[in-house]
Amino acid sequence: MIRQIVFDMGNVLIHYRPQRYVRCLDVAEEDRPLLLREVFGSVEWIRLDRGSIGQEEAAAAMAARLPRRLEGAVQALLEWWKLELSPMEGMEALLGELKGLGCGLYLLSNATARLPEYFDRIPGSRYFDGRIVSADWRLLKPQHEIYETLFREYGLRPGECFFVDDLNINIEGALCAGMAGTVFDGDMARLRRELHAAGVPVATV
Repeated sequence: MIRQIVFDMGNVLIHYRPQRYVRCLDVAEEDRPLLLREVFGSVEWIRLDRGSIGQEEAAAAMAARLPRRLEGAVQALLEWWKLELSPMEGMEALLGELKGLGCGLYLLSNATARLPEYFDRIPGSRYFDGRIVSADWRLLKPQHEIYETLFREYGLRPGECFFVDDLNINIEGALCAGMAGTVFDGDMARLRRELHAAGVPVATV
Protein backbone atom coordinates (compact mmCIF):
# COMPACT_ATOMS: atom_id res chain seq x y z
CA MET A 1 0.00 0.00 0.00
CA ILE A 2 1.33 3.43 -0.95
CA ARG A 3 1.71 5.62 2.13
CA GLN A 4 4.47 8.06 1.10
CA ILE A 5 4.64 10.28 -1.98
CA VAL A 6 8.08 11.54 -3.02
CA PHE A 7 8.41 14.55 -5.30
CA ASP A 8 11.15 16.02 -7.44
CA MET A 9 11.23 19.82 -7.50
CA GLY A 10 12.13 21.23 -10.93
CA ASN A 11 9.32 20.79 -13.46
CA VAL A 12 7.27 19.06 -10.77
CA LEU A 13 6.68 21.46 -7.87
CA ILE A 14 7.85 24.45 -9.90
CA HIS A 15 8.62 25.23 -13.51
CA TYR A 16 12.32 25.09 -14.36
CA ARG A 17 12.86 27.33 -17.39
CA PRO A 18 16.47 28.42 -18.06
CA GLN A 19 15.52 30.27 -21.24
CA ARG A 20 13.07 32.44 -19.31
CA TYR A 21 15.68 33.17 -16.64
CA VAL A 22 18.10 34.35 -19.31
CA ARG A 23 15.40 36.52 -20.87
CA CYS A 24 14.90 38.20 -17.49
CA LEU A 25 18.39 39.66 -17.81
CA ASP A 26 19.46 42.77 -19.68
CA VAL A 27 21.73 40.96 -22.14
CA ALA A 28 21.91 41.04 -25.92
CA GLU A 29 19.97 38.36 -27.75
CA GLU A 30 23.14 36.94 -29.26
CA ASP A 31 24.53 36.39 -25.75
CA ARG A 32 21.62 34.25 -24.58
CA PRO A 33 22.73 30.97 -26.21
CA LEU A 34 26.19 31.47 -24.68
CA LEU A 35 24.73 31.80 -21.20
CA LEU A 36 22.46 28.80 -21.63
CA ARG A 37 25.40 26.67 -22.73
CA GLU A 38 28.05 27.86 -20.31
CA VAL A 39 25.85 28.13 -17.21
CA PHE A 40 22.92 25.71 -17.35
CA GLY A 41 24.63 23.31 -19.74
CA SER A 42 27.95 23.25 -17.93
CA VAL A 43 29.72 20.59 -15.94
CA GLU A 44 29.87 23.08 -13.07
CA TRP A 45 26.07 23.17 -12.93
CA ILE A 46 26.05 19.42 -12.33
CA ARG A 47 28.85 19.70 -9.80
CA LEU A 48 26.88 22.31 -7.85
CA ASP A 49 23.99 19.85 -7.61
CA ARG A 50 26.41 17.16 -6.46
CA GLY A 51 27.91 19.48 -3.88
CA SER A 52 31.43 18.91 -5.19
CA ILE A 53 32.07 22.58 -6.01
CA GLY A 54 31.19 25.90 -4.36
CA GLN A 55 29.25 28.66 -6.07
CA GLU A 56 32.22 31.04 -6.21
CA GLU A 57 34.42 28.47 -7.92
CA ALA A 58 31.62 27.49 -10.30
CA ALA A 59 30.93 31.11 -11.23
CA ALA A 60 34.60 31.75 -11.94
CA ALA A 61 34.85 28.72 -14.22
CA MET A 62 31.69 29.66 -16.11
CA ALA A 63 32.71 33.31 -16.48
CA ALA A 64 36.15 32.33 -17.77
CA ARG A 65 34.51 30.84 -20.87
CA LEU A 66 32.39 33.92 -21.54
CA PRO A 67 32.98 37.55 -22.51
CA ARG A 68 33.72 39.70 -19.46
CA ARG A 69 30.51 41.66 -20.00
CA LEU A 70 28.52 38.55 -18.97
CA GLU A 71 30.14 38.04 -15.58
CA GLY A 72 27.23 39.68 -13.76
CA ALA A 73 24.74 37.60 -15.74
CA VAL A 74 26.46 34.42 -14.58
CA GLN A 75 26.09 35.48 -10.95
CA ALA A 76 22.41 36.30 -11.49
CA LEU A 77 21.65 32.96 -13.17
CA LEU A 78 23.27 31.03 -10.35
CA GLU A 79 20.51 32.55 -8.21
CA TRP A 80 17.76 31.88 -10.76
CA TRP A 81 15.03 31.70 -8.09
CA LYS A 82 15.42 35.44 -7.56
CA LEU A 83 14.55 36.01 -11.23
CA GLU A 84 11.49 33.77 -11.33
CA LEU A 85 9.96 31.11 -9.10
CA SER A 86 6.86 29.84 -10.84
CA PRO A 87 4.75 27.12 -9.14
CA MET A 88 3.38 24.19 -11.10
CA GLU A 89 -0.32 24.71 -11.70
CA GLY A 90 -2.51 22.49 -9.52
CA MET A 91 0.35 21.07 -7.47
CA GLU A 92 -0.37 22.91 -4.21
CA ALA A 93 -3.94 21.60 -4.22
CA LEU A 94 -2.73 18.05 -4.85
CA LEU A 95 -0.18 18.26 -2.03
CA GLY A 96 -2.83 19.50 0.37
CA GLU A 97 -5.18 16.72 -0.66
CA LEU A 98 -2.48 14.06 -0.21
CA LYS A 99 -1.65 15.43 3.22
CA GLY A 100 -5.32 15.31 4.15
CA LEU A 101 -5.39 11.66 3.15
CA GLY A 102 -2.61 10.96 5.64
CA CYS A 103 0.21 10.52 3.12
CA GLY A 104 3.76 11.40 4.05
CA LEU A 105 5.29 13.88 1.59
CA TYR A 106 9.02 14.02 0.81
CA LEU A 107 11.29 15.93 -1.53
CA LEU A 108 14.06 14.19 -3.49
CA SER A 109 15.78 16.75 -5.67
CA ASN A 110 19.01 17.30 -7.55
CA ALA A 111 19.68 20.82 -6.31
CA THR A 112 22.40 22.96 -4.78
CA ALA A 113 22.97 23.50 -1.10
CA ARG A 114 21.15 26.83 -1.40
CA LEU A 115 17.71 25.22 -1.82
CA PRO A 116 16.68 26.15 1.77
CA GLU A 117 16.87 29.82 0.74
CA TYR A 118 13.82 29.48 -1.51
CA PHE A 119 12.04 26.19 -0.82
CA ASP A 120 9.62 27.77 1.64
CA ARG A 121 8.45 30.12 -1.14
CA ILE A 122 7.09 27.18 -3.12
CA PRO A 123 3.31 26.80 -2.57
CA GLY A 124 2.65 23.57 -0.72
CA SER A 125 6.14 23.30 0.74
CA ARG A 126 4.62 23.45 4.22
CA TYR A 127 3.14 19.99 3.70
CA PHE A 128 6.50 18.23 3.36
CA ASP A 129 7.72 15.88 6.08
CA GLY A 130 11.32 15.75 4.91
CA ARG A 131 13.69 16.40 2.04
CA ILE A 132 16.81 14.94 0.51
CA VAL A 133 18.82 17.49 -1.49
CA SER A 134 21.57 16.04 -3.66
CA ALA A 135 24.26 18.59 -2.76
CA ASP A 136 23.89 17.82 0.94
CA TRP A 137 24.76 14.17 0.36
CA ARG A 138 27.24 14.44 -2.55
CA LEU A 139 24.90 12.21 -4.57
CA LEU A 140 22.76 12.67 -7.68
CA LYS A 141 19.68 10.97 -9.00
CA PRO A 142 19.59 8.37 -10.49
CA GLN A 143 22.37 6.97 -8.27
CA HIS A 144 21.00 4.08 -6.25
CA GLU A 145 22.55 5.51 -3.08
CA ILE A 146 20.42 8.65 -3.07
CA TYR A 147 17.19 6.63 -3.00
CA GLU A 148 18.61 4.46 -0.23
CA THR A 149 19.50 7.63 1.68
CA LEU A 150 15.89 8.80 1.46
CA PHE A 151 14.58 5.48 2.79
CA ARG A 152 17.15 5.29 5.59
CA GLU A 153 16.91 8.88 6.80
CA TYR A 154 13.12 8.85 7.11
CA GLY A 155 12.53 5.18 7.89
CA LEU A 156 10.57 4.58 4.69
CA ARG A 157 9.76 1.27 3.06
CA PRO A 158 10.40 1.45 -0.70
CA GLY A 159 7.29 -0.58 -1.48
CA GLU A 160 5.14 2.01 0.32
CA CYS A 161 6.58 4.94 -1.68
CA PHE A 162 5.57 6.50 -4.98
CA PHE A 163 7.96 8.87 -6.79
CA VAL A 164 7.01 11.76 -9.09
CA ASP A 165 9.83 13.08 -11.30
CA ASP A 166 10.01 14.71 -14.72
CA LEU A 167 12.86 12.50 -16.00
CA ASN A 168 12.39 8.88 -16.96
CA ILE A 169 15.95 7.98 -15.95
CA ASN A 170 15.19 9.05 -12.37
CA ILE A 171 12.00 7.00 -12.28
CA GLU A 172 13.95 4.02 -13.60
CA GLY A 173 16.43 4.53 -10.77
CA ALA A 174 13.57 4.60 -8.29
CA LEU A 175 12.15 1.36 -9.69
CA CYS A 176 15.57 -0.29 -9.32
CA ALA A 177 15.51 0.80 -5.66
CA GLY A 178 12.08 -0.77 -5.15
CA MET A 179 9.99 2.42 -5.32
CA ALA A 180 7.13 2.82 -7.80
CA GLY A 181 6.70 6.08 -9.66
CA THR A 182 5.64 8.01 -12.72
CA VAL A 183 7.14 10.53 -15.13
CA PHE A 184 5.36 13.87 -14.75
CA ASP A 185 5.00 16.02 -17.86
CA GLY A 186 2.83 18.79 -16.43
CA ASP A 187 -0.45 16.93 -16.92
CA MET A 188 -2.05 17.09 -13.48
CA ALA A 189 -5.09 15.05 -14.49
CA ARG A 190 -2.83 12.23 -15.63
CA LEU A 191 -0.78 12.40 -12.43
CA ARG A 192 -3.94 12.12 -10.35
CA ARG A 193 -5.00 9.07 -12.36
CA GLU A 194 -1.57 7.50 -11.89
CA LEU A 195 -1.73 8.04 -8.13
CA HIS A 196 -5.26 6.67 -8.00
CA ALA A 197 -4.19 3.58 -9.97
CA ALA A 198 -1.38 3.09 -7.43
CA GLY A 199 -3.95 2.97 -4.63
CA VAL A 200 -3.89 6.59 -3.45
CA PRO A 201 -7.54 7.78 -3.27
CA VAL A 202 -7.06 11.26 -4.75
CA ALA A 203 -9.82 12.85 -6.78
CA THR A 204 -9.58 12.24 -10.52
CA VAL A 205 -11.00 14.08 -13.49
